[in-house]
Amino acid sequence: MKKLFIITLSIISIFSSCKKTEIADKIIFGGTIYTVDSINSIVEAVALKEDKILMTGDLSEINNLKTRNTKIINLEGKTMIPGFIEGHAHIMGTGYNQKNLDLLNTTTYDEIIQLVKEKSNNIPEGEWIIGRGWHQDKWTDSPEKLIKGFPTHDKLSESVPDHPVYLRHASGHASLSNMKAMELFNINKNSSDPIGGEIFKDLSGNPTGLFNEKAMSLITPPENTFQDHLNALKMANDHAIENGITTFHDAGSDFKDIKAYKELAKNGELDLRLVIMLNGNNDSLLNYYYNNGPEIGLYDNHLTIRSIKLYADGALGSRGAWLIEDYDDAEGEHGHIVTPVETLKRITKEGFQNGFQICTHAIGDMANREVLNIYNKHLEENNNKRFRIEHAQHIDLKDIPRFKELGVIAAIQGIHMSSDRPWAIDRLGKQRIVDSAYPWQKLYQSGALIINGTDAPVEPINPLPSFYASVSRKTLNKTPEGGYEPGEKMSRELALRTYTINGAYAAFEEDIKGSIEVGKFADLTILNQDIMTIPEDDILNTYVEMTIIGGNVVFSRE
Repeated sequence: MKKLFIITLSIISIFSSCKKTEIADKIIFGGTIYTVDSINSIVEAVALKEDKILMTGDLSEINNLKTRNTKIINLEGKTMIPGFIEGHAHIMGTGYNQKNLDLLNTTTYDEIIQLVKEKSNNIPEGEWIIGRGWHQDKWTDSPEKLIKGFPTHDKLSESVPDHPVYLRHASGHASLSNMKAMELFNINKNSSDPIGGEIFKDLSGNPTGLFNEKAMSLITPPENTFQDHLNALKMANDHAIENGITTFHDAGSDFKDIKAYKELAKNGELDLRLVIMLNGNNDSLLNYYYNNGPEIGLYDNHLTIRSIKLYADGALGSRGAWLIEDYDDAEGEHGHIVTPVETLKRITKEGFQNGFQICTHAIGDMANREVLNIYNKHLEENNNKRFRIEHAQHIDLKDIPRFKELGVIAAIQGIHMSSDRPWAIDRLGKQRIVDSAYPWQKLYQSGALIINGTDAPVEPINPLPSFYASVSRKTLNKTPEGGYEPGEKMSRELALRTYTINGAYAAFEEDIKGSIEVGKFADLTILNQDIMTIPEDDILNTYVEMTIIGGNVVFSRE
């Protein structure tokens, strides 16, 4: 009798527990809901419980989980997808681009000079003016004076003589400074190029103000305060969630950055889930984490640090990408290796041995080949370490199958093709462009896993233009008809996966996010229209209506 009583109590306890969990905090219905599960299911409704997805399926079934306290979100015909995962960007750079001069949308050198001049009129003499985002290949008019295809400081210095000016190229791999800034750091015709960088000079040997790759560090504006960092991080957080981003893979952080992430998270002000790559150029940072190990799922899974970011080469626009053959528009030049190969090998080995994922920037075909060679020593017997190549823009045909063979993830940015393709053909020539530049379908068909992003602040952080570029192979002006190299287009299903579940996999998080499935985090993005079915060019008219992270509405357009 006693045994029967215990069994009865157990059944009652189990039943009560089930009843307790089967009450939804929120129910979302009334639109198209793409789950991005293994069979790309589309469901009528989703129930949320605390920070997780409780149930998906038919509205009639999910309504059984409703009480008078359940909050109802009616999509009213809108579309819901898993939260966008930004696969490669720079969170602090994104914030500071909001805080400083944002030059991303400038179309002429004169426009940039005017913005700098206006800024100089509103700050004390001698105060630094810092900006980022210019790109000479996107200007509608070129300056009269160009050296190696880049502007010189002369007109900038003439217009703004009393403030040091430091303007980073959109790529982040070059900078333009005025005479005042160069004088402060004693940059003159006698200054030598650092290893892995170049001070551009005119025919007389005078610096033009353009500093490429490692030479950028020859001019260092005043360091930002910790409060500046917190302010910039908060601005970046708000900007990201307005654009439907729920997880952000940051491509290179230092001690000060990480301190800011933890401070904001501790105070409950960090909405985003951050996946951080450590700056591989900082030995003290790496040694600290080697001794203490990765940090995973801190602050209710809002901060994870388990990766290292390295740089193999520079950018294509500044001819810093490392190529096998010469640049088509610069005979004898084939770019830069910006980190010695032996250093890349050492840090890859140390990171591997200490349990860290390695993520290496490689744009040119030679850089991609060399990084794959380095990875091969560690992945040939275990290819589930999920090492990544960041950008993977130009890959020799022989090397494309190696991504699948080694389990290397291609972290591409669809928007780079849209922005760069019109001029990239000048750098690489038609044959290389057709065969091996932005080779998304070749990678996919070979079995490689692809993730997507924007590289913000190199490009605006909005995922939708990058999604559009991925499926159309067009510029944001909707040209050319049919797209560039249309055989490399992604399907919309693939493009969505590169921005959701694939991004989760790339951070070892596919079991907790990236799709709308029971038990995963309720990280969701609601769009005003259905990007999977609307006419292709209408994708650019899509915007984010609501962003939900951990079941909480963190952004609503209303």
